[in-house]
Order: sequence, then structure tokens, then C-alpha cells
Amino acid sequence: MTDSVDFWFDPSCPWAWMTSRWVDEVARLREFEVTWHIMSLAVLNEDNEVSEEYAAFFPRALKYTRLVAAAEQLHGQPMVKALYDALGTQIHPGGNSNPDEVIPAALAEVGLPASFAVFADSDEYDAQMRASHFDGINRVGQDVGTPVIAVNGVAFFGPVISPAPMGDAALALWDGVVALAGYDGFFELKRSRTREPIFATTVVTK
Repeated sequence: MTDSVDFWFDPSCPWAWMTSRWVDEVARLREFEVTWHIMSLAVLNEDNEVSEEYAAFFPRALKYTRLVAAAEQLHGQPMVKALYDALGTQIHPGGNSNPDEVIPAALAEVGLPASFAVFADSDEYDAQMRASHFDGINRVGQDVGTPVIAVNGVAFFGPVISPAPMGDAALALWDGVVALAGYDGFFELKRSRTREPIFATTVVTK
């Protein structure tokens, strides 16, 4: 059976980026399509008390979520992944935290006009963005974050990984995660992170 896979992401989250690279690899090897959806860490935390440093990050993150939401509404679902890849490459392996540089570069890469950047500061498509966010988060609960993955209707948060495995290791992790998530009584498996995201492509086959 071909897996039906949906993936919710905030473009600013480095952990979602790592997981998305792994899902890309599995989709390539298993030859299935992934439907990509926007979610928002800013929306997720809008009623939470967070540190000043984390709160200061939300306006920048919101620019990217709004941009992707507008791209989907005006150019269709395939543009969601294309723009995510372009933004994420600038933000994560590129290490660029300046949206005034990231956004024009990403738009140029996907063939959208520079004027499209206006949507990064517009709430015109916030209703659609929030609907997409809550579609994902309501499947897993409010006490998680990004990414959210749904496989054949079974949704879960994560996994949080670094680096993104490739080849046989990617497939083994996929099968294990999907098997765990498929058990109705499974809720959590966790250990403390001991490394930061490793963005360089690492081939791990066994």
C-alpha cells in the first residue's frame, strides 16, 4: 500500500527542517508523494508564557509562515514545498536570520516576483494559515510543536533527529516510527538532545 503522508512545518524550525530532509529521502526511496502544510510556532505559542528571547523570534517566523500561506493560496500546493525548500536552505544550512535577505533570495529561486514579499507582512491569508496550523496540531495535541506528520491518517509529532539519515537508515527509522505511531496506546518516547542540528548531508546506510 502506498503511504498517504502529510507534513506540517514552520519554516523557521531547524528540527522540522532536519525531519523534512529525512522524509524527502524516504519519499524518494519508497516513491510516494508528501503533501506539505504550513503551521506556525507563533500561533502555537500565542497564549503561552515564553522567554523574551523566544518571543522576539516570533515576528520573524511569522513572516515566513505568512509568505508560504500566500504562495499556496495564489500558486497552489506544489509551491508550498518549493518555497519551503528555498526558505529553509537560506535559513538553516545557510545560517541567514535576516528575512530582508532570505525572502528575496527564496522568491527568486522559486520564480516568484520580488513584489510577492509584501505577503510576509500581510494578514490577508492568516485565516488559511491558522486553519492549516490547527488542522495539524489538533491531530496531536497542544503540548507539541513542529513538525507534525500524518501517515495514513495516523499523526505524530517529530521525530526530532540530527543528522537526517539517508538510505537504508532512513527507511529503518521510518518503518519504526510509523509502527510506533500506529499503536493507539503509544504516546511518547523521548531522550534529552545531545547535539544541535547537523545540516550537512550525511549518508548513513546501515
